[in-house]
Amino acid sequence: MNKNIKFLATLMGTLAIVFGIHLLALDAQDKPLFSHKIILAYVVNFVLAAIILFLVQRNMKENSAQAGFIFFAGSLLKFMVFFLVFHPSYKENGSMETIEFITFFVPYAVCLILEVYYLSKQLNNQSP
Repeated sequence: MNKNIKFLATLMGTLAIVFGIHLLALDAQDKPLFSHKIILAYVVNFVLAAIILFLVQRNMKENSAQAGFIFFAGSLLKFMVFFLVFHPSYKENGSMETIEFITFFVPYAVCLILEVYYLSKQLNNQSP
């Protein structure tokens, strides 16, 4: 459990740094900083990553194949949240702008990369 808390702290710290860089990039382009549900995108991706981590860890010891399916189901959940929460407001003007896509995709990608790295280490460290 201690490793999971350390991972979540690392994920939160990484997301905070990426969020800061994201805001700097928006500011450099004279774009509004807190539009397109940017804060919600980072928070939702962190929360979903934490939930997926918890569910995968809970099932990893019993059945690593099932843990893999849970991980993929978590990815499906992330896409569902995107299409239910973010996509409707992004498409209000008829098309999704690149900045809107990036607002969701950046924290999604960061969480996914760190989740895959952490969980693959966990799977590789399991004893047969």
